[in-house]
Amino acid sequence: MSDTATLEYDGKKYEFPVVKGTENELAIDIKSLRAQSGIITIDPGYKNTGSCESAITYLDGEEGILRYRGYSIEDLAEKADFLEVCYLLIFGELPNKEQLHKFHEDIKAQSIVAEDMKKILDGFPQSAHPMGVLSSLTSALVAFNASSVNVSSEEEMYKAIVKILAKFPVLVAWAHRKKEGLPLEYGDDSLGYVENIVKMMFKKPNKEYKKNPIVINALDKLLILHADHEQNCSTSTVRIVGSSHAGLFASLSAGISALWGPLHGGANQAVIEMLEGIKNDGGDTKKYMAKAKDKNDPFRLMGFGHRVYKNFDPRARIIKKAADEVLGDLGVEDPVLDIAKGLEKEALEDQYFVDRKLYPNVDFYSGIIYRALGIPTEMFTVMFALGRLPGWIAQWREMRLRKEPIGRPRQVYIGENLRPFLDIDKR
Repeated sequence: MSDTATLEYDGKKYEFPVVKGTENELAIDIKSLRAQSGIITIDPGYKNTGSCESAITYLDGEEGILRYRGYSIEDLAEKADFLEVCYLLIFGELPNKEQLHKFHEDIKAQSIVAEDMKKILDGFPQSAHPMGVLSSLTSALVAFNASSVNVSSEEEMYKAIVKILAKFPVLVAWAHRKKEGLPLEYGDDSLGYVENIVKMMFKKPNKEYKKNPIVINALDKLLILHADHEQNCSTSTVRIVGSSHAGLFASLSAGISALWGPLHGGANQAVIEMLEGIKNDGGDTKKYMAKAKDKNDPFRLMGFGHRVYKNFDPRARIIKKAADEVLGDLGVEDPVLDIAKGLEKEALEDQYFVDRKLYPNVDFYSGIIYRALGIPTEMFTVMFALGRLPGWIAQWREMRLRKEPIGRPRQVYIGENLRPFLDIDKR
């Protein structure tokens, strides 16, 4: 195979190098296209455009493969915990016992959020969406940590990473407790990273906290499965904001806002809203399966199929088991979850869905788990952000260390040509 690609236009030929990734992905390097030819490419949604070279996550949607730093998502979900995966994504290798212990201790040492942050939180009404609260609080961290990170210093970079990994779960818990009208919690240094998150979120002021290993394990797996997913909307946002040399906290705040959209992180919230709609209409799942198959019906079955995965979402295989365990252990009686199980069974057996590979995806099962845990629907995307945090950090760090240029897409102008200015009395 030639290591160059040729573009021919208007009788002229232009050659561009072909870049080959470690998994044999091929890309045409067109950064000199405009300089050579005066032409640009146009690719709405960037579905065929690589914005960077990255060593963090490999995703093959056709084959249903997801790997972090070369490790399969199946192995990581089964054998690692979330903090190990954070370290892996950010620093490139799984930590040994000493590295993991130090990492956790350093995080715990930075887990106190400035008291003045509570004043900012107090300014939000209880009705405020938790994603708006989280984005604002994350951005506000800049004011309390004003010095910019020297990316050439490994020590400064490490401190900034540890700081956000320590404080972000507190902000997540505060956003939840604000919504629920509960007093704020700081957590417990004697607990593991994920168990501490669970306690901060759910501890009642008048009850002793009792851990549930099945709940902690399910949340740990969910966070791992959401930790990174290549160059999606929010990750690309973090990288492009960071490319202006905006700080880590500001870049993460932008990523949270991007994740908020219903086409991205809001998908698991949309699943529960759909299920509640079906329940309110009588709970007839067969009726809604028929509506989903009717091309003339605007109804859309949320949580089935995936834009990237053309086969079964590998994350869904893992989290389905955890969802079954959580529902079995908690013994939740909820007609909405009964409808979810009914839809899942019918979709897996319905030839229409099987032929089109419209299987339940990770958003379907994560919504079920969050609902069973008593997490409000508006908090679902916040939990997604908590899981995606290490991926965003890793992508930001990689982008800065590679000294990538500031992001500046081109456009094809389709507006008016030059026209004369008319005085106001002639318009």
